[in-house]
This record gives sequence, structure tokens and C-alpha cells, in this order.
Amino acid sequence: MNARPWFVKWGGSLITHKTRPRTVRRQVLRRLADELAAFRAAHPDVPILLGHGSGSFGHWAARAHNWQGRTPPAPADWKAVMAVAQAAAELHAQVLETLRAAGIPAWSFPPSASVLAHNGQIRDWNIATLAHALQTGWVPVVYGDVVLDTRQGGAILSTEDLFMALAPLLRPTRLLLAGQEPGVWRAWPQREDIWSRITPAEWAAAQRGMGAAQGVDVTGGMAGKVARMVALVQQHPDVEVRIFSGLSPGTFRRALEGEPVGTLISAATSSGGGQGT
Repeated sequence: MNARPWFVKWGGSLITHKTRPRTVRRQVLRRLADELAAFRAAHPDVPILLGHGSGSFGHWAARAHNWQGRTPPAPADWKAVMAVAQAAAELHAQVLETLRAAGIPAWSFPPSASVLAHNGQIRDWNIATLAHALQTGWVPVVYGDVVLDTRQGGAILSTEDLFMALAPLLRPTRLLLAGQEPGVWRAWPQREDIWSRITPAEWAAAQRGMGAAQGVDVTGGMAGKVARMVALVQQHPDVEVRIFSGLSPGTFRRALEGEPVGTLISAATSSGGGQGT
């Protein structure tokens, strides 16, 4: 494979019940895996990097220990680091099992094993193995995780943080972020009107209507997600991002096929909505 990859995220709010600790939406997870498998069978030349959130696993563990991943290291913090990492790994194992049951050659890349952060920002990440897997037909899988941090001991990184770090190295053309909301609401929590497109120039107006994520989220909610993606398309203008709901059967597959679902985040003022391979 020589095509530029796509980054795909299954949000924690999509694959878990974020208001109920350690609860997987198994039917949704299996359907997403089946839709991804069907797309890969029809488009075998599209390299896909998959990421997933920690949902009611990692976020609940962080809240239980009252730890946000932004404090200097202390004995109590190490207990929190280990608890959050273990919870995130539990969900990751279930995602991998579901992917493999659907016939997807998923290869796990836990950030906790390879990422070093400094003050909450990724400093070092050797991605040679991940890049090789991506270009040889595997589906690398990363996830929101805890990593060691040279300044504060440990840091919680979201999947969007990982995508931001990987984008200049792997040069994706598309990012598909599937969650439970149908897109980015202009007004929250009223859920009034979905932005069809957000450009960096429109970001100041868009963020006024955004609020925190539903349930427990220690990585910034929708506003944080959109802020990261706006920064990404500013840095990489040839990348398009879509934020949409994966709850309805077939919507994730439609997004993979290039249909204009949810909200498009793009540096351009218009887009053809194609696959971009």
C-alpha cells in the first residue's frame, strides 16, 4: 500500500455507556466492526489507522481517583496512573477481540508502551512499527491512554492528541470521528442545528455554542475535540475531518464511503466530499 492513510476514531461515548462505569455497548461495537470490515473488503487499498476513546473505563477511573493527569508526581498519583491505564486497557482488549472476530487484522499499539510526554504534550513516539503495519495491510489500533510524563509523572492523552501527533508523520487525508452526537451543535445543550461545515475562520463563532461532553470526560469534550481538529486542518490544509454519530446502523459505513454526514471541518470553504485517496 502506498496510499495516504485515513484516521478513524470510535468515541468512548459511542462504544461505551459513558454514564455507567465499565459498560460496553457491545451491539454497537460489533456493528461498527462489521461495517469497517465490509468497507475494507470493498476498498482494500485504503490504509486505516483506528483509534478509540476510553469512555466509561478510563474516564471513570480518573474521576474515581480525582486525577486529571495534570499534577506533579506523588505516591497517590502513581496509583491513579495505574488504575486509569488498567481500565483503558480493559476496554482496548474488548475492542481488539471484536475487530478480530469481524475478520479485521487489528494490531495493538498502546500509547502507554511507546509514548513519552512532557507537561501533557507528546514529546517522543517511535512509530516505525506502526507505520510498517499500516502500509502492509494491518489495521493499527491506538486509544486514549495514560503515558509517562517527564514533568508531571503521568499524562492522559486523548485519541485526538494521538492523531495530532501522528498527522505530520503519516500524512492522512481524512479523519472520521464517530461519536454519539450527529455532528457539532451550534447551541449546546439545547441541541439546536448542526454545523454542516466549520472552517478555522468560523471557529470563534462555533465555539460559543459548545459545552462539555455528556457524562464523564477528562479530555475536553466536544469543544476540545473541535479545537484540536481545527488546529489540525490549519496545519495540514489538505486534510478533511468529519464528526458524526455512529449510533445509527450504516452511518459509519456511509462516512467511510465519503457521504457528507455530520459536520465537516476543513481549511477549505467547500469540499467535494470524496474519498480523498
